[in-house]
Amino acid sequence: MTYRSFLLQVNKDCSSSLLMVQVRVMGYGEVKIRSYDVQIHRAGVEDLERRCEVGPTERAVLFIDTMGDPICRIRNSPMYKMLVAEVGGELVGVIQGSIKLATVHKPPKNLAKLGYVLGLRIAPLHRRRGIGSRLVLELEKWFTANDVDYAYMATEKDNEASVNLFINRLGYAKFRTPAILVNPVDHRALRLSSKTEVAKLKVEEAEFLYRKFMTSAEFFPDDIGNILRNKLSMGTWVAYPRGENFGSDGKALPRNWAMLSVWNSGELFKLRLAETPLSCFLHTKSSILIDRIFPCLKLPATPDFLSPFGFYFMYGVHHEGSLSGKLVRHLCQFVHNMATKTRDCKVIVTEVGGNDIPRLHIPYWKSLSCPEDLWCIKTLKNEENTIHQLQKAPPTTASLFVDPREV
Repeated sequence: MTYRSFLLQVNKDCSSSLLMVQVRVMGYGEVKIRSYDVQIHRAGVEDLERRCEVGPTERAVLFIDTMGDPICRIRNSPMYKMLVAEVGGELVGVIQGSIKLATVHKPPKNLAKLGYVLGLRIAPLHRRRGIGSRLVLELEKWFTANDVDYAYMATEKDNEASVNLFINRLGYAKFRTPAILVNPVDHRALRLSSKTEVAKLKVEEAEFLYRKFMTSAEFFPDDIGNILRNKLSMGTWVAYPRGENFGSDGKALPRNWAMLSVWNSGELFKLRLAETPLSCFLHTKSSILIDRIFPCLKLPATPDFLSPFGFYFMYGVHHEGSLSGKLVRHLCQFVHNMATKTRDCKVIVTEVGGNDIPRLHIPYWKSLSCPEDLWCIKTLKNEENTIHQLQKAPPTTASLFVDPREV
């Protein structure tokens, strides 16, 4: 999913400082690539977003509404940049990138500087003319100038154009195939088990537990404290058997417990369906009608996806103990009940590693989810042996940590 008036506060890493690259595409004219300038490019980027679909189009055509802030998806990252491509004064392409320090299992150290590539959009009439490649390469130059070790990106495995561009042309390698799990929000609260206790942690307690139990997870961000303190992070909750004590200092933890954090992505941008499959349309309408006529049935209602909607993103899902799977599900139900109180939150999304055990306990709708998202990675420091080792190495036993700032 993949599965935003504002005052642009820029620093030297995200300035619109007159970086400009001019490229002449054969038989096409001059393509200018430069840094995003809010005063010049905002309207053009918003228009391009409206014209470019995202997500698996065989199910539905999704568009992102950035709510007047085109850099909303990267604004919360430690370092970020947006580049635009212009032809004859027309904005025809855009790309975004962010940089962070995170866990990558590469001896002799497990931390690496990662550059994330996202938001590549090319106007439909200007595709297959090399503009996408130029944008990626220019973004990689910015990564290299900031001493980034690896660049990575995520796409649907069936997105042939994206796979061909990044893997076949730009030298990225397939790395991991996590699952994007999407669960709709029913307007009714779910009944929670009285045998389970749920407690909200202080930020300091949450950071301590994450560093104690998830620091070895792939792509775990070194600045986890900044994520937890961000205004979009709604909090971190733990679940454990009622009657037991939970020592958030890590010294007196129950045998079985689970935790997760919630990020309100709907405060940054909205999603909307431009084209809805007939089956989805009929199911939505019939669900609403049945619920109005027969409310006593208390059937799960399908959210109205026909208007712009927001979503919660669950991240940092972790559990301990042989019986902790039920606690993960309990926390998911707890988050669902939170979402029912947010007017336009219509789905709850999470992304977990393909082999992560929590995947078995997180409720989701198969028709809305993506069982295999594709993550690709590329070394930017000419360490060919290292990239092959990363590519061939099996996923670690620890979970994959998906940074909510990159959703």
